[in-house]
Amino acid sequence: MGKYHNISKMITASESSWREGAERGLMHIRTGKTDTSKLQTADGHQFVNMVSCSYLGLNRHPKILEGAKQAIEREGVLNHAVSRVRIAPALLGEAEEALATLFESKAYLTPSCFYASATALPLLSSGHLTGGVKPVMVFDKNCHFSMNIMKAVCGDETEVVTIPHNDMNALEDACKTHPAVVYVCDGAYSTGGAAPVRDLLQLQDRYGLFLYVDDSHSVSVCGRRGQGMFRPQIGDLGERTMIAASLAKSFGTVGGVLLFGTQRQRELIDYSAGPLGWSQQVNVPAMGAAKATAELHMTEEVAALQEKMRSNMAYLDSLIPTPYANDGLPIRVIEIGESEHALEVSQRVYRRGFYTSAVFFPIVARGRAGLRIMGRADMEKADLLAFCDAVKESVAEVKAAA
Repeated sequence: MGKYHNISKMITASESSWREGAERGLMHIRTGKTDTSKLQTADGHQFVNMVSCSYLGLNRHPKILEGAKQAIEREGVLNHAVSRVRIAPALLGEAEEALATLFESKAYLTPSCFYASATALPLLSSGHLTGGVKPVMVFDKNCHFSMNIMKAVCGDETEVVTIPHNDMNALEDACKTHPAVVYVCDGAYSTGGAAPVRDLLQLQDRYGLFLYVDDSHSVSVCGRRGQGMFRPQIGDLGERTMIAASLAKSFGTVGGVLLFGTQRQRELIDYSAGPLGWSQQVNVPAMGAAKATAELHMTEEVAALQEKMRSNMAYLDSLIPTPYANDGLPIRVIEIGESEHALEVSQRVYRRGFYTSAVFFPIVARGRAGLRIMGRADMEKADLLAFCDAVKESVAEVKAAA
């Protein structure tokens, strides 16, 4: 068994569930364009996508699509196929400037949020961002795979530990016993719930804790101008906070962004950051879309969409209560029990016109499989009511047959 990863065990434990999902027609679904918000397969089956992370519906916004189109026309190329440190379109700087204005920090565009973590976490483990002292890298047990996968790389530089989810006592103990600590966590977690932001900021003030936060699931969704959960609660990011976020969720485009506070951090990212020094830079249409959506977030439209999303989630929570109901975030997990039952319910709900993600071990604990769903601003309450009816009927049918 590996020290940081148990890939072999993961495959053994989960492959049968993935295969069953494929056999039930819940994987590898391919769709074409329709004139409605529904998706349609080649055989004509239409359904509402209940697992889209475009929580505000911005992935269809005409201004963002136009930004991508204009970028291609302006530059006449998809990418320069060279490290961005050496050569990049002027549009890259314009997009990062727009993001920096929006988030009130320095901003660095990346091809994905994983690229951001694959860049920042090894740098952090080296000690060059913590005053020359190699820190203990403390990972929350539930932090996303895109960060967890970097444990082995970080562990080659310094000590890596994992603590129980949101366990502030364990984190404080680490801060008391080590001169430098980096805490790696999500802002909003992909299976529901959120980090205790205020508690983390108190530990930062008290011990100098460095916070590395992936806030992908709350950017755009909440906060002033869609800054997310963490950014609005911090003044100057300074030297001890980095925030990574996917732009491929609520933000309405593709790629990722890394937010930080100092020029020294930017220099280290430019010159010593591994994957961001390769030829795979953000492509030109993504630059144009990122600039367009950053500008859109500076308007009142995003606040209105946030309110519509919260209203939809409140309605959904009133129909099917779940552990994270009324938390202001768009992710819910409807617990079913065993993985085979969750897959069967998901299949039945899909036949009724709604796609959900059946989640099972190791995504969730054994015996707690269920349906992960995402609410959006561009959903109609009539569809939400029909969806909840489909879930309730399908659960009852599966239980009756068990």
